[in-house]
Amino acid sequence: MEDVKIKLSVLWVARMLTGIQGDVIRLMDPGVLEDIINGTTTVPMTSELLAAMGALMLLPILMVFLSLQLKYKPNRWLNIIIALLFIVIDGIGFIVPRPLYENVMGIGYVLFCALIVWFAWKWQNQEE
Repeated sequence: MEDVKIKLSVLWVARMLTGIQGDVIRLMDPGVLEDIINGTTTVPMTSELLAAMGALMLLPILMVFLSLQLKYKPNRWLNIIIALLFIVIDGIGFIVPRPLYENVMGIGYVLFCALIVWFAWKWQNQEE
């Protein structure tokens, strides 16, 4: 197995772990937890929203596997496209005011996805 495939897969794991840790820290914020319990979040937590968030969060999980299994060309482009999608999504968080811990974790989200784009972009085809 190529070294780049392993690097990409591990970076997706790192992105996921950063996201999970960010959620854990967020739930330690008394204001956030109170809003969730009282149903007073800025955006209502509907089952459709939670399903959409779940589907979005399946992408990095799927990319851990696909980064190891796909052939060079689809692997390279899928990693670039999905990592760029997450950079845009995670980058939007920097536009709205939010607690410092959210920005710290957001830097991690963007950093890992930027590394995925970097490694996938400079990846040279070894299969031909």
